[in-house]
Amino acid sequence: MNVNDINLNAELKKYFGFDTFKGEQKEVIQNLLEGNDTFVLMPTGGGKSLTYQLPALISEGMAIIVSPLIALMKNQVDAIRGISDYRGIAHVLNSSLNKGEIEQVKSDIVNGVTKLLYVAPESLTKEDNIEFFKSVPISFFAIDEAHCISEWGHDFRPEYRNLRNIISKIGKVPIIALTATATPKVQEDIQKTLGMNDAKVFKASFNRPNLYYEIRPKIQVNKEIIRFIKGHLGKSGIIYCLSRKKVEEIAQMLQVNDINALPYHAGLDAKTRVKHQDAFLMEDVDVIVATIAFGMGIDKPDVRFVIHHDMPKSLESYYQETGRAGRDGGEGICLAFYSYKDIEKLEKFLVGKPIAEMEVGNALLQEVVSYAETSISRRKFLLHYFGEEFDEINGPGAEMDDNMRNPKQKIEAGAEVKILLDVIRQTNQKFKSKEIVFVLVGKTNAQINSHRIDQKPFFGIGQYKSDKFWMAAIRQIMVVGLIRKDIETYGIIKITESGFDFIENPKEFMIIEDHNYDNIDEEEKALSAPSKGGGFDKKLFSILKDLRKKVARKNGIPPFAIFQDPSLEDMALQYPITIDELKHIFGVGEGKAKKFGKDFTKEIEKYVKENDITRPEDLVIKTLVNKSTNKVYIIQKTDQKIPLVDIAKNKNLSVDGLLGQMEAIINSGTKININYELNSMLDEDQQDEIYEYFMEAETDSLEEAIEEFDGEYTDEEIRMVRIRFMSEIAN
Repeated sequence: MNVNDINLNAELKKYFGFDTFKGEQKEVIQNLLEGNDTFVLMPTGGGKSLTYQLPALISEGMAIIVSPLIALMKNQVDAIRGISDYRGIAHVLNSSLNKGEIEQVKSDIVNGVTKLLYVAPESLTKEDNIEFFKSVPISFFAIDEAHCISEWGHDFRPEYRNLRNIISKIGKVPIIALTATATPKVQEDIQKTLGMNDAKVFKASFNRPNLYYEIRPKIQVNKEIIRFIKGHLGKSGIIYCLSRKKVEEIAQMLQVNDINALPYHAGLDAKTRVKHQDAFLMEDVDVIVATIAFGMGIDKPDVRFVIHHDMPKSLESYYQETGRAGRDGGEGICLAFYSYKDIEKLEKFLVGKPIAEMEVGNALLQEVVSYAETSISRRKFLLHYFGEEFDEINGPGAEMDDNMRNPKQKIEAGAEVKILLDVIRQTNQKFKSKEIVFVLVGKTNAQINSHRIDQKPFFGIGQYKSDKFWMAAIRQIMVVGLIRKDIETYGIIKITESGFDFIENPKEFMIIEDHNYDNIDEEEKALSAPSKGGGFDKKLFSILKDLRKKVARKNGIPPFAIFQDPSLEDMALQYPITIDELKHIFGVGEGKAKKFGKDFTKEIEKYVKENDITRPEDLVIKTLVNKSTNKVYIIQKTDQKIPLVDIAKNKNLSVDGLLGQMEAIINSGTKININYELNSMLDEDQQDEIYEYFMEAETDSLEEAIEEFDGEYTDEEIRMVRIRFMSEIAN
């Protein structure tokens, strides 16, 4: 295939309704279409699926997608069928099919109808399937959830180790391996096992700016969860628990508190699991409660919150599970409840396993503890774990975690950092964090005694500080790269080149002393988290959501497979009343417009007539992608009730400059709600006085209003009430 002859942007628009690719999607697709092996490391929500779905749709032959999760296969097949007139364009081949269904799948493949075939690794190993695949043209293999190949991964599956041999038997075609979570060691193992060391590697940023991270102490946790969910009624969420028993308990507890919730774990029979999953996808149930150990594999873009009732066994698991929130770019709140007792339970699970496995498991758990207890930017901590640096002040989503929203007091500790590094060096870099802290505060254990460290002059040199201070210091200097953990030796601390330089040239170093989890105030904390919003018609949006649910039921597919929320928001902004207008709406495209659009355009036309809405003579299509960055940012931040001075500062604007941009936004027809800021400046009567002036004035001239009030209010106060007035009355 000559890639140069294909207009990938046109194909993207045709099949998926998007105008532009995200990140490196286009480069990944081009590399695959050129016949090259491809490795994609892209976080959840980054658009991995599209990098094999689009090339499969436009290539000759059929792509085979290997996936470990039946739920995810079914989900993706529904989505692909939603953009085509041919049901057979995508199929699943796994143990859930009966003989007749398998025959139908093979018939569609032979007749060239099927472009994507999702298979479980077990199905791929069957000899009759291998022989069948040899007889049909295969475009490429896609190995999804590729971290399952690696024993160092958090979800190792032995059957994945043999994939290379099976693929070789079927024929020589390109391979694309994809994963959302892989440390450098896991990545290397995946490539080596699949025999694709020469593959081109595409590594997207692990940062998900729309996700908000918060850790709370595990006190009155059931009350906290109910309170949180009732503050987010009608939104989809997932709660993860450590055991099946706890899953059932929490699901029942939610149900009796009038929250639509269902359990989902491996102990349920297959029929019940499918029923509960479908109820979640079809929006008949708001909350799914699941075991951490059981991967859900649900590709639902509008999960608005993920709650960890118990902490998981690794940061990879945590990252993947929280990554199921906000995949559409909208609100995604990640709330976890932490108690060290949970960690002790997980440590007990490791007892009796091979020594190497125990050590690795314990090292992973200590990273979870460090993350839960840290007071530095959680986003910076997570990204550092995956080998990525992050600017916690100006980086995308920098303010989106509890530690950054409510920063702790920093203290200067350059002298302490030097002492810490010196102790690591003088103990010959042979100890883990715990032993280093013991040496600093003058405690002993068997390992310290065996090396006679308690007899050294530096033993107890740091006892003027607590062990919690030193543990916090270790975590924070690790994140900035002064030390590192040697995974091969199960967590031994080593000094980096930067660390040795610090010893020779010590300088100022600010440290945040960690939260004290021993004496926590039990008073409930309000979760300050973002909510997505904009200038679309909320009433029409609600009508379209109900219609989407009805159309989804009729077609037997999830609502988001019809149109996703951003598409409905754009419809509620643009009011398209013809199929031609609808196909230009964000995320719709020609296929979906023709297949599902009739009911939606009819409903919008009816709404427009009933509410006497004036549409522009020529519908100017604006999509979220094409809006100016500042416009979207300002709307989002005012919806989140962020102080205007902070919004201005983050965009390098003066408050005067910010108000100017807000005026431009409302003049273009988009509403902005700044009542929260006005309420902190003026009481209700004062606002009403200025508001009523503009209601009765012949012009909205700011100069005339300032002259009218003659110093009674500041220019800024009058200007802000005018913004509110124009937003509410003119728009």
